[in-house]
Amino acid sequence: MIPGTLTRYIGLRFLSAFFVVFVGLILVVAMVDFIEILRRLADVPDVSTLDVAKISFLRVPFLTERVMPFAVLVSAMFCYLNLSRRLELVVARAAGMSAWQFIAPTVLLALLLGIAATTIYNPISAEMREQSARIEGNLSRRGHSYFDLGTGFWIRQRSEDGQAIINAKSSREQGLDLGGVTVFRLDDADGTVDRIEAKRAVLGPGFWRLEQARIISEGMPPQEFPTYDVRTYLTATQVRENFAQPETVPFWQLAAYIRLAENSGLAAAGYRVQYYQLFAQPLYLAGMALLACAVSLRLFRAGGVQKMVLAGLSMGFMLYIVSKLTGDLSKASILSPIAAAAMPPIVSGLIGSIALLYLEDG
Repeated sequence: MIPGTLTRYIGLRFLSAFFVVFVGLILVVAMVDFIEILRRLADVPDVSTLDVAKISFLRVPFLTERVMPFAVLVSAMFCYLNLSRRLELVVARAAGMSAWQFIAPTVLLALLLGIAATTIYNPISAEMREQSARIEGNLSRRGHSYFDLGTGFWIRQRSEDGQAIINAKSSREQGLDLGGVTVFRLDDADGTVDRIEAKRAVLGPGFWRLEQARIISEGMPPQEFPTYDVRTYLTATQVRENFAQPETVPFWQLAAYIRLAENSGLAAAGYRVQYYQLFAQPLYLAGMALLACAVSLRLFRAGGVQKMVLAGLSMGFMLYIVSKLTGDLSKASILSPIAAAAMPPIVSGLIGSIALLYLEDG
């Protein structure tokens, strides 16, 4: 009975610590994001504070999803440091429990939290992120602004006129309204027929309507048109899917996005990395919990607790950098998506296990 009672007690302590830490992170992220959105929409007329607060509220789950591993790390460290400071771990050892037994509930709960985060929290956060983008797009339309896509997005299309590749520097409404557009029309051998540059492109039923278009063909002077239509077979749903960033796609839809990107001749590496990272997230959170336990079981009387805690936080930060680096390498087709997603859980689990074996079993 004693091991079962202590297991439930430690598990509840970890869950309460996780709730406090995660809520604190939500509040901090919400305040920072509120200020950022307020600055971004400062030039748009008639935008109320309530509108900004609503956008920020819808974005918070998406933003906090990225810091969930840190929440698990900090809450597990907080839980076991308190247990150690109050000598409750000494009591657990005296009751015949080993370190592996009283860290098991935390690792198991972290694994369950990761499963819930992937299958439930991620789809909800992605949907709320889409709603926030829609509201922000409607407000930004008053100021005629676009969302910057960085280096731009590419999409390949087919129509009665043949194939074409479209590049856009900026976007609104998930790709239905594009800015800074370049269209490369191709022949049957994928050779370039001509190039169309336009200030704006809006998707209509079966065509892209280009505004202030300029057609450049080899051996001919440029031709300029106030509006110019380029036919397409693409639907609004297909355009949204091609212009959606991997981080904004719900877990349950990522497999379909990967197939669509591959069938369209586009790179699906970003979607694959996101899919495998979400798939491996339960193991990643369990590894972070194991790492936190390894640096938090030292008795306060033995000294050196501050160094252990600092080492744990540093390793957590390094694992986050490794996760971002491997993800970027995989998107650049340098590293396999499976390897990129598996590396952070494996590294955190190995470090935690080796540290526990050294500290507990000599």
